[in-house]
Amino acid sequence: MNITFRQLRLFLALAETGSVSGAAKAMHVTQPTASMQLREVSQAVGLPLYEVISRRVHLTEAGHMLARTARTIAGEWDAFEQRVAGTKGLTSGRLKVAVVSTAKSFVPRLLGSFCKLHPQIDISLEVLNRDHVIQRLRANQDDLYVMSMPPADLPLEDQILMPNPLVVIAPADHPLAARKRIRLEQLQAERFILREKGSGTRMATDAHLRQAGFAPGAVLELGSNEAIKESVEGQLGISIVSLHALGPRHEGLAVLNVAGFPIRSQWHLVWPKGKQLSPIAEVFREHLMQEARGWMGGAH
Repeated sequence: MNITFRQLRLFLALAETGSVSGAAKAMHVTQPTASMQLREVSQAVGLPLYEVISRRVHLTEAGHMLARTARTIAGEWDAFEQRVAGTKGLTSGRLKVAVVSTAKSFVPRLLGSFCKLHPQIDISLEVLNRDHVIQRLRANQDDLYVMSMPPADLPLEDQILMPNPLVVIAPADHPLAARKRIRLEQLQAERFILREKGSGTRMATDAHLRQAGFAPGAVLELGSNEAIKESVEGQLGISIVSLHALGPRHEGLAVLNVAGFPIRSQWHLVWPKGKQLSPIAEVFREHLMQEARGWMGGAH
């Protein structure tokens, strides 16, 4: 089977972008060249590797196997290049990090000092919902992952990054905003505006309310923290969100002092068990843990 390393990179780009044009752009070649190279890869394997349906690429079983193989080879090569660069005293390379959407409120700030220390390192930050981050984790597409609820069915290296308290928020002029102690049952008549099922915040919220024997009377589901905060400010209801999602300024919102809150959750830094982190990923991991401790100490 005669497939070049560059062709493997191209096929991996096809798998990750979902289109021939996307793969061509990622590899800096023309689309006709990419199409020709991909045909050669399929011919070399001797099996169909993908099909195009409604302009979207769908990998076959053989295609998925080749993508996993190409990802492993590319990862090993990138790690080798970084080790060689480290031996030469260089600090260039590429780091790929995927985080759940709520973590975008603090991860970029934790990345800032790392970028200042290592300006030659290219960083790819993917901000996605929990399901998509887990998909990337299963496919080993990134170096490190940040989430609040790691999947229980995957063998992972798991480090606690920092606390992720979940609080009840309401409009700033809500009648209960000035109360020093609120019983959960006093919120029975409120509409709860919650993240979609499957999100880490929603999973922790549902588990906490279930344990407390509380069922919201009405629920509105929204797919982003920004939409939830705007809806709460707009008097549509109350919500339970990560304290990090509020940010330093939330004049139109109030954190309610509800018994049993905040829900104690945590942010996790994870990667597949047995995976050897690249030198850059290892340095970043150590830096992120240190910065998180300092940031939490200074900001919260």
